[in-house]
Amino acid sequence: MVLKLCIPLCVSCLCVLCDSVVRSSSAAPSVTYLSPAGARQGTTVEVSAGGTFDKWPIEVWVSGEGVTGTAGKEKGKLTFTVAEDARPGTYWVRVHDKTGASGLRPFVVGTFAEVAENEAGKPQAVELPAVVNGRLAKAGDVDGFAVTLRKGQTLVAAVEAHHTLRSPIDAVLQVVSPDGFVLAQGNDHAGLDPLVAFPVPADGTYVVRVFAFPATPDSGIRFTGSDASVYRLTLTTGGYADYAWPLAIERGKPGKVALVGWNIPNGARAVPVKPEDDGPILVTHPRVINPVPVAVEPHPCWLASDAMKESDGLAPPFTVSGRFEKAGQVDRFHIIGTKSRALAIRCESPSLGLVAAPVVAVIGSDGKSLARAEPRRPDDDADGQFIPPADGTYTVEVRDLYGAHGPRHAYRLTVRPPQPDFALTVAADRIGCAPEKPSDVVVTVARRDGFSMDVSLTVEGLPDGVTAEVVAAKGKPNPGKRTLRFTADGAYKPGPVRIVGTSAGLTRAATAALPDFGTTTTDLWLSPGAAPPTAKKKRR
Repeated sequence: MVLKLCIPLCVSCLCVLCDSVVRSSSAAPSVTYLSPAGARQGTTVEVSAGGTFDKWPIEVWVSGEGVTGTAGKEKGKLTFTVAEDARPGTYWVRVHDKTGASGLRPFVVGTFAEVAENEAGKPQAVELPAVVNGRLAKAGDVDGFAVTLRKGQTLVAAVEAHHTLRSPIDAVLQVVSPDGFVLAQGNDHAGLDPLVAFPVPADGTYVVRVFAFPATPDSGIRFTGSDASVYRLTLTTGGYADYAWPLAIERGKPGKVALVGWNIPNGARAVPVKPEDDGPILVTHPRVINPVPVAVEPHPCWLASDAMKESDGLAPPFTVSGRFEKAGQVDRFHIIGTKSRALAIRCESPSLGLVAAPVVAVIGSDGKSLARAEPRRPDDDADGQFIPPADGTYTVEVRDLYGAHGPRHAYRLTVRPPQPDFALTVAADRIGCAPEKPSDVVVTVARRDGFSMDVSLTVEGLPDGVTAEVVAAKGKPNPGKRTLRFTADGAYKPGPVRIVGTSAGLTRAATAALPDFGTTTTDLWLSPGAAPPTAKKKRR
């Protein structure tokens, strides 16, 4: 009898114990991919999310306005609804539950028709223009899409995979003739993502093929594929923009910019823009399939051809948009310098997705070189500083390191006095704060160009029941480190917060690195289950 009674008791205890272990070991959700990885304005799509979801359903948060997400009944299925007026471009998605939140994943909103790859085993017919949402599902996969083209057209095929979505692939594009010959191939255009612009030689049906190698090379000799190997393939014989020209416009001065690329219609060569705020704005046109950004600056902006005519000199700060249109070209600008007042010089091209390797030199009236800036590595911009030895006019020379030229060999040169400023960073994009257990977040304050003022910190978007205060430093304060203490007096609704610093009329939001995507975010996440940004050291 004792044995019979003990067995059910032990099993019951074991079940309770196991249930407790399972509940305590539930992990926060994670997302490794979204498929499809985007949608058109004004549509609703079902998306498969790869990752870990110990609990279901989960909740979905999307950055910006115009896109909403919800969890479906089936685990791993999400539904995204994109408003008609949603801004084209990349949004960021985070899923969360009571245990915590995932990292951010990109979701791209487009303006033209989107179709899904059908995995039919033969080239899938696609009506142009369109964006194909596909996936190289297994090793050895090659996806093919049949397009009907006419002689004289230019087909633009572009893959968005590793550069934006961080799919683990180094994709290759091919255009194949009706009788099976490879007529064009593209490898790396935007990072590892390829683009092909193919002049059509004759009427017919052509096949666009997509395959890939691992983004991180391994010892395998094969085409790669996996559930996470998602991509977006743009196919069009219409307008496809590479960049906007000029590369920068002055804030508060409405004007027009030209889209530069392939098959650009005349109407897109003078697109009206209203640069009312700092920061880039997206330039779109109804006959161009993709938007492109243009920078907005708080100072005068010039075209190189106009700037070179200013013989009296350009007064910093200013920005010049230039383009190397012939081999060995050197652009020369006269600038006004004041003795001992430093000038920061920055010439961008690779960071803009362009291919110039800019070299900048400052020449004195006697023809001697006084300063020089050039890329440190192949994909770097040129950064430098010049301190005028006397009041006067100096010459700035800009050239390509290799003497190369072409439509994509464009640059953006900015010359300005040092601007005292500051930046805030935190260690992680998720902040954990359990009820009755205060959590400390270290905010790093980076001061530059002589900025020395104190910075006041506030937190925007705090949920009800949560407070945040700056903790006084023990001992000698470190001006480069501030500590924010988050305290929750009970259960609260997790959500996004922003840490904001203000000083001397400047307002800056703290950023956290997104290492997987090579970018940062100001959208931090506060929840009881999120991992604290820094681990506390154990006492010995």
